Amino acid sequence: MSTKRIEKIVGKAIPMPRDDIDTDRITPARFLKSITFEGIEKALFCDERENTPDHPVDNPAHKGANMMFVGKNFGSGSSREHAPQALKRFGVDVLVGISFAEIFAGNCFAIGVPLGVASAEDVNELIRQAQEEPETRFTVDIGNSTVSYGDRVVPIDIQETRKAAFLAGTWDMLANLRGNLPQVEEVAASLPYVTNFESEAQ
Repeated sequence: MSTKRIEKIVGKAIPMPRDDIDTDRITPARFLKSITFEGIEKALFCDERENTPDHPVDNPAHKGANMMFVGKNFGSGSSREHAPQALKRFGVDVLVGISFAEIFAGNCFAIGVPLGVASAEDVNELIRQAQEEPETRFTVDIGNSTVSYGDRVVPIDIQETRKAAFLAGTWDMLANLRGNLPQVEEVAASLPYVTNFESEAQ
């Protein structure tokens, strides 16, 4: 069973030029008590946005943007899933940056948000373009591993296994398990700790 293939993403971008933006800044800890992710997009950078009137997320010029250009070590800190969920539910479908925290990257993959890594020089150029010409339409091409706008083409790196899953539409692990339930049950029946658990429960 496949989910939605992710091949190209086209749209405007929100520029976030700072490095080491951690998950507590993306979604403050007080929002973690929620047992669902419904409405979590309201938490996105909420403390910074409250104290920074010209925060990029609230800039009218970036309204409707579906991608974000970020600096180094984005998504560091705690492993909370709320951070990528807030970004996705806010409308961010792809991020391009200098580097990403690995757990954050895994959580993004799980919900179908590709991450592209580029050189500091190229990322800073993308950020400047989004700042100075906010109506610029960028194209993130997953298959060719590029971000382009106008005549400019910027190479990006996407982890190969994740790239293949996006292109094939197999990135949603839960959908894959549901779509292959007979095989899952067959494997589970062959595992001693599963059968022992079922015996004890009866």
